[in-house]
Amino acid sequence: MSESSRESMEYDVVIVGAGPAGLSAAIRLKQLGGDDISVVVLEKGSEVGAHILSGAVLDPSGIDALIPDWKERGAPLDVPVTEDRFYILGEAGQVRVPNFPMPPLMNNHGNYIVSMGNVCRWMAEHAEELGVEIFPGMACSELVYDENGALKGVVAGEFGVEKDGTKGPGYEPGMELHGKYVLLAEGVRGSLSKQAIAKFGLAEGREPQKYGLGMKEIWEVKPEHHHPGRVTHTMGWPLGGNAGGGSFIYHIDNNQVLVGFVVHLNYRNPYLYPYMEFQRFKHHPMVAETLEGGKRVAYGARAITEGGWQSLPKLTFPGGALLGCAAGMVNVPRIKGNHNAMLSGKAAAEAAFAAIGEGRASDELTEYDADVRSGPIAKDLKRVRNVKPLWSKYGLAASLVGGGADMWFANLTGLTLFGTLRHGKSDAAATEAAAKHKPIDYPRPDGKLSFDRLTNVSFSGTNHEENQPSHLHLLDPSIPIGVNLPKFAEPAQRYCPAGVYEVIEGEDGAGPRFQINAQNCVHCKTCDIKDPSQNIEWRTPQGGDGPNYPNM
Repeated sequence: MSESSRESMEYDVVIVGAGPAGLSAAIRLKQLGGDDISVVVLEKGSEVGAHILSGAVLDPSGIDALIPDWKERGAPLDVPVTEDRFYILGEAGQVRVPNFPMPPLMNNHGNYIVSMGNVCRWMAEHAEELGVEIFPGMACSELVYDENGALKGVVAGEFGVEKDGTKGPGYEPGMELHGKYVLLAEGVRGSLSKQAIAKFGLAEGREPQKYGLGMKEIWEVKPEHHHPGRVTHTMGWPLGGNAGGGSFIYHIDNNQVLVGFVVHLNYRNPYLYPYMEFQRFKHHPMVAETLEGGKRVAYGARAITEGGWQSLPKLTFPGGALLGCAAGMVNVPRIKGNHNAMLSGKAAAEAAFAAIGEGRASDELTEYDADVRSGPIAKDLKRVRNVKPLWSKYGLAASLVGGGADMWFANLTGLTLFGTLRHGKSDAAATEAAAKHKPIDYPRPDGKLSFDRLTNVSFSGTNHEENQPSHLHLLDPSIPIGVNLPKFAEPAQRYCPAGVYEVIEGEDGAGPRFQINAQNCVHCKTCDIKDPSQNIEWRTPQGGDGPNYPNM
């Protein structure tokens, strides 16, 4: 559709994504400018928080900087961490790693176990009180550029496109929202952020971004199994040498336990089945003891940016900037990025406000990039930058010993023992041919501790209007069966944590076919990351579609 056929609205700042980064930017802009600055936040989920999935143990440094009186304002940070436990698991037992040799940054004292969905809902209420306009259910499908090639806005709210791509009877063209600056805070592997990174060459000279797949269930457990404030992390079994990763078990309030499992997506064996590794993990005696007699009440999955400092792209470009996990600001050994997302939103807002005050628009907010690379975010990411490449190249033991020593040295001196190690291949390129590996035999879910994918997806509240084009786009429809199946045993059948992709055996002599069940998609973005042929492009479905997480 041509630009002239859509209505447009003008704002000082347009923000894409109502997560911790986008909401922090909106709040800070209004703190600085009040009624003199206009700010809009566009959120593809049906409500703020509907698409938020995080562990989460929250480092409050971000919210402290943004809203110092958050306690008085009733922020939902109600469960302080009381106990930190680290284990290395074997199949039938575990070894507890003592806390004292760990670098201070690994200590969770002073942090809070939270639902980030509920934190974002609270932040949105605060933002609206300050005068921010927030539009949920408004997926942003396109970037809009000015005559000089600078980003000037986004297209949001297009509805009613039929499955075949034609405009249905209820078609709504959407609206262009223009801003002096557009802040992309879409989270991991954001579809618009991906376009901006490519168009402006923001990743040039950086290491490839690395990712993990995080899967999470919320359980209601027996009171005698519940220990509010307890934080447990594990490594080792069941992944072993097949993949990097580990688990988290966080005891929040209301007899609930947050159980999560992360698989690093640079694994080589295409037969690995991350979702089933998670389900198998819950049968470990230490985990089963906590969950037995309880019930799972929610499920979801989301990719995690793990590249860290080496993979951080240039954050600014004419007319816009990347915030939070759209750029990749997770501290991998701490499994924390929400505090950095908040700090990045605050820094971007301050740079944008100053620029607008100087009469600027549609240029680069270079002050923001400089702030991130010299301030608290840099300090947090630089001192842990070698943990992930050590783990990827040399395994868990090397990461524990070498990474631990490197973090201690960085904590004491500000320098690292190894300089800056490289990541090497992308996660897609790390996938090896199936002929080099053997299939992995996974036990069937028992329906009590472990569940099949489709049953679990029903606990994510996921829904997509079926009469719309698939938001999971194959660049070449022949590749799944023609290339990925013979060479890689088509790993999409296994890496997707929602059962979106299937290889259906043909009948009456017909060959196999590739089926996409887009309605199951929980928007984790794993397919866009891990497909070995880089043939799957995740696009936004119409606004409001996808998971509806209540308190993830």
